[in-house]
Amino acid sequence: MDNASLSRKTPQASELAADEIPEAVRDHPYLEAGGSQSKKKGLIWKLVGLAAVAFGVSIWLHLNFNFFPATSRAQPTQKNPAAATLAPGSAPSPATNSKAATPDNLLGHLPYPEAPAADLVNVTSDGSIKLRTSAAAKYQEMANAAAASGIYFAPISGFRSVDDQQHVFFDVKAERRQNASKRAEVSAPPGYSEHHTGYAIDLGDGSSPDTNLSPSFENTQAFKWLEANATAFSFEMSFPKNNRQGVSYEPWHWRFVGDRQSLETFYKAHSLKK
Repeated sequence: MDNASLSRKTPQASELAADEIPEAVRDHPYLEAGGSQSKKKGLIWKLVGLAAVAFGVSIWLHLNFNFFPATSRAQPTQKNPAAATLAPGSAPSPATNSKAATPDNLLGHLPYPEAPAADLVNVTSDGSIKLRTSAAAKYQEMANAAAASGIYFAPISGFRSVDDQQHVFFDVKAERRQNASKRAEVSAPPGYSEHHTGYAIDLGDGSSPDTNLSPSFENTQAFKWLEANATAFSFEMSFPKNNRQGVSYEPWHWRFVGDRQSLETFYKAHSLKK
């Protein structure tokens, strides 16, 4: 067969081939490409689905395990209005989370440990009144300084054990027919007295015994001297007027805060109080 014959047969072969192609395919030349696009769209939707699942899992992890803690500034809410003032990463002060930090207080009094017997020394010649070593030394310095000014203290009570406080609170409460709240205004329940610590002392004026354990002690020369000078010896009044514990005014009750142990004993307890 010559080239001319071959050339004449070629268009016919092409026409026959075209006739063999289904009409639907001939009418949609991009159908095959469209199928490819459909596959791509299906893949995209699968990826979107996987992303949605991953996002859901991340939210679940955050809510249950805090895997992704927030780093931005906390927003104020009704439950935590102070949160807006906190810098990122800062912790709330005890004041902003007082419920979690509130100690086991009782009738306005805070719990205190009983001083170890080995650390108690006499502050009176008969040995009836004792303080912890550091407090006793400073008390003696203070009493000597007051005596040099003509002021003589009359120590009334120092360290008291929990058993001693049992009598002071419950027996006297019964004698006076007081309810617990009323008794707590003037005396702490056992386990909740500053006297347990060995750092607290009740003082009177040697020249005015009638004012002992009375608010009228504030009118004595001994009290006025204490007001002016006690802080120089690291003593402070525990229950001034309108104190936040709601304990009655006790101008005779003073406590030592002159070393780390005594300072932590009183101020850690007070910082945690409501």
